[in-house]
Amino acid sequence: MSALRLGPLLRYTDGSSATVWVETSRPCTAEVRCADGAGGTARSFQIAGHHYALVPVTGLTAGTTTTYEVHLDGTRVWPLPGSPFPPSAIHAPGPDGDFNVAFGSCRWASPPAGGDDPVGPDALDALATRLAADPEGERPHVLLLLGDQVYADETSDSTQRWLAGRRDLEEGPGSGVADYEEYTHLYYESWLDPRIRWLLSTVPSFMIFDDHDVIDDWNTSAAWLTDMRSTDWWQERLLSGLMSYWVHQHLGNLSLEELAADPVYEAVRETPDGTDVLRSFAARADADAATARWSYRRDFGRVRLVMVDSRAARVLAEDERAMLDPGEEAWLREQMLDGPETYDHLLIGTSLPWLLPHLVHDAEQWNAALCGGERGERWARFGEKVRRAADLEHWSAFPESFAGLAELIAEAGSGRDAPATVCVLSGDVHHAYIAEPSWPGPGPDARVVQLVCSPVHNSVPLSMRLAFRIGWSAMARGLGRGLARHARLPDPPVGWRKTGGPWFGNQLMTLTLRGRSARLRLEHAKAREGTGPRLTTLLDAEIAP
Repeated sequence: MSALRLGPLLRYTDGSSATVWVETSRPCTAEVRCADGAGGTARSFQIAGHHYALVPVTGLTAGTTTTYEVHLDGTRVWPLPGSPFPPSAIHAPGPDGDFNVAFGSCRWASPPAGGDDPVGPDALDALATRLAADPEGERPHVLLLLGDQVYADETSDSTQRWLAGRRDLEEGPGSGVADYEEYTHLYYESWLDPRIRWLLSTVPSFMIFDDHDVIDDWNTSAAWLTDMRSTDWWQERLLSGLMSYWVHQHLGNLSLEELAADPVYEAVRETPDGTDVLRSFAARADADAATARWSYRRDFGRVRLVMVDSRAARVLAEDERAMLDPGEEAWLREQMLDGPETYDHLLIGTSLPWLLPHLVHDAEQWNAALCGGERGERWARFGEKVRRAADLEHWSAFPESFAGLAELIAEAGSGRDAPATVCVLSGDVHHAYIAEPSWPGPGPDARVVQLVCSPVHNSVPLSMRLAFRIGWSAMARGLGRGLARHARLPDPPVGWRKTGGPWFGNQLMTLTLRGRSARLRLEHAKAREGTGPRLTTLLDAEIAP
């Protein structure tokens, strides 16, 4: 009999359909049965000895909520026997009413129950606790996870003990994961947490990778990539990372129509063992980023989400350096400008912040100029060392891409059909803040904000806290402009100011969108004896009236 190894995860949803992802112990037919008669089935597919299914659920009614069960070969396997949580449910969003989008990034797996948690309570655990205690109360319609869902290069003590039973940790890649099987262990560790498992079964989630899903500062520069490819372990780590991301995260981002048109998904499902098919796809994506698109667009009524791959789509050659390759850049432009009259709010999901503290921004642009040869070969070598040591690889480190995104946002936010808001949603930097840009001249008609929320469950050293606080100061701004002058940089195409934060701790942001209005809530996770962690509100502010 087949058993449920991981999941279910409720992924793509719209007014009439959804997908539910599961991993099973053996080949089987997975079925989702909804209380209102909706449902669907899917035959499992195999990757590297593991069995998965993405079940298409059809027949949902917009604006309604229905509980569901998961059956494998006719036997019910979810809800789990004796589960303390309410039944998992699918909410099919309707065209009207509030739309709540919760988001954050950077989550270390929580320790086992009763174990010490050195970084404090998990914000997703706290969200699950609140929803389970009041299943009829307010809940996110969508959970956006903006990167570092697993940490392939920073593993827990328990994972390192498991790895040591497989191979010598004194050899590369050391205590980081090496292959697909080891990646699956990270997902078990992260998604089998009872609260997280229930939360992901009942709140639709959309995801994008960031660096730690593969390795810290993934695709920092061409020189960095050359050094990684010279190791004897990098190729297997990268291909396994892309394969496991495709299985565990990417598939669930896609609509039923996109899945039906996906040749890789079709090929994987048609063969008894899809490992070679998926590995070949990952190898092509590594050799030529233009052969794969990890970015995607979702429209939720009159809210548009454009999730941007700001890692794998980079152009790293110093004389062509860009955050997005030409095809990805053209795709982003098309999605943002398509049918502006059809949406009131534009959400741009990018794991890396577009607007940073001024000192950090200027340091990254200074560094990019040095590495590009503005001050000669000696400064270029120095710049590459600084770039890697200081993690200078955000949008600011790709100056033309930074300026291009500013121009595109202004275009999308202007005109008769301009949306009420353009919100850039980001994580990565292990703190939260709000920044607002301003353009020379009239600027866009929409309210434009950079919203950064990180971590969900991680930490930030005291030195970095001080640096991020100081980075917004007038003194730091003056220092940054000195760096800009040294690199002969022009003024940025936009100005910006911090209008909230910085806030530190494990946290989530939630945007509530109704018509053309928008509110933002920031909540911190706090420990609470006996009943699990709780979320406390630090900010509740109007973004658009």
